[in-house]
Amino acid sequence: MRNTNVSRAAILRPLSLLLLWVWSSVPVGEAIWLSLPQSDTKCVSEEIQNNVVVLADYVVISEHHDHLPTVSVKVTSPYGNNLHHQENVTHGQFAFTTQEAGNYVACFWLDSQSEMSKDVSINIDWKTGIAAKDWESVARKEKIEGVELELRKLEGAVEAIHENLLYLKNREAEMRIVSEGTNAKVAWCSIMSLAICIGVSALQVLHLKRFFQKKKLI
Repeated sequence: MRNTNVSRAAILRPLSLLLLWVWSSVPVGEAIWLSLPQSDTKCVSEEIQNNVVVLADYVVISEHHDHLPTVSVKVTSPYGNNLHHQENVTHGQFAFTTQEAGNYVACFWLDSQSEMSKDVSINIDWKTGIAAKDWESVARKEKIEGVELELRKLEGAVEAIHENLLYLKNREAEMRIVSEGTNAKVAWCSIMSLAICIGVSALQVLHLKRFFQKKKLI
């Protein structure tokens, strides 16, 4: 039994270090603080690829604990689709699976009927991808624990890194195509501008030549 415990500890120690390193390489979750002004909107955004789970909890924090001001929340997709909209709330949660790649925006503002306060903040716990997965439910459902569960987490983190690298590669290819197209258009515009300048100069020379010939100066 002692040898079994030692072998498990020897396996879990490097595995945990590797998991922490892989986990830190993936942009999975972030705690965000927003200070809300009295008459303005504050937004947070993140560029996310498609088919990624997003989970976020938000809560209003103020010095006036007896009467928390309420806020309105709106979350939109890159194409402007409304994913979450709540009014007159002090806390809430939104969750969705992305259908398109791009910037997902969450905006917060104080309700007009709320008692204004200069010390109103919102704490947002924003999780994406593997961080939004409920590993406790997975462990109970598939009856796994210990090393097997850590390996499953490690596998999910590696898959997330791979998908993120493919997304970045596709984005780089798209940006390269756009850049090459822009450079080609700029080159054609330069050629056309040069041709127009040469044409205008030639017309000016002809006009001056005819003018001098008419005045019998040449």
